[in-house]
Amino acid sequence: MNLRHIEIFHAVYVNGSVSGAARALNVSQPSVSKMLRHAESLLGFQLFQRTNGRLVPTDDAHTLFTEVSEIQDRVYALREAGKNLRRGAGGMLRVSALPSLALQALPTAVAQFLRTRENVKFDLQTVHHDDLLRKLFERETDIAIAYEVPPAAPIDHKPLGEGELVVFYREQDMPDAPPRCDMRCLEGHRFISLATSGPMGQLFTQEVQRQGVVLDDVILARTFYIAAALVQQGVGMTVVDSFTAQASLAPGLAMRPLKPSITFGVHAMYLHNRPLTALATDFLKALRGVIDVA
Repeated sequence: MNLRHIEIFHAVYVNGSVSGAARALNVSQPSVSKMLRHAESLLGFQLFQRTNGRLVPTDDAHTLFTEVSEIQDRVYALREAGKNLRRGAGGMLRVSALPSLALQALPTAVAQFLRTRENVKFDLQTVHHDDLLRKLFERETDIAIAYEVPPAAPIDHKPLGEGELVVFYREQDMPDAPPRCDMRCLEGHRFISLATSGPMGQLFTQEVQRQGVVLDDVILARTFYIAAALVQQGVGMTVVDSFTAQASLAPGLAMRPLKPSITFGVHAMYLHNRPLTALATDFLKALRGVIDVA
């Protein structure tokens, strides 16, 4: 099957009839019927059965559609890229970020960037540390924004700024909190633990063990966002990254940096063989500005 066969099959499958496919593709019904018969001849099996005036996909067609749909998405993306290049729109930026950065920092940077680059398009998604390299290698994303650069990985990276771990709590639970809280501030309070939430959880756990602090862990949360939401519900207090805390602040909630401070870097990562475009470089400058202010 060539791309035209795939396009015809996809259109008939989605629209449920030859006439609907013809209208969607802006071609004649006979040409759709002819290409569909040709595709079935090449494949050696029937793709549709006519029932009550409609074309009903066979089991083989359902199986084939899963693969064809992905190809169609790629063809559509290619066409969109061509349109963007033709009208000088500047192309598409595919950016993945940790959920904590996707809550506020990334949307803020995108909004600021689009004020001066209206024709740029974004494909945004969240990514967890464990999945970061896979998304880059499988070309699901062009840039990954995260806290820790995987060691010995064949990727390049640019520093975007720093964040730090903070205590996130209800003001009524710690009304006289100092400007910076040491680990002892957490003792005697119900604590929402993030011990297994990636590099930041490990960083915090190491400091707890170093200081010999005993925490009253009531819940183990796998993400910073869940931990912050539990604080909002009055379950207890937690330690999260400053970006999650800033994005989750609401009346009655507060954040305090730790003493001594526990900081971490924010990095933009990309493949060695896929260097940053000028457009991507400009966007990362905007994101760096947002992170510096946060």
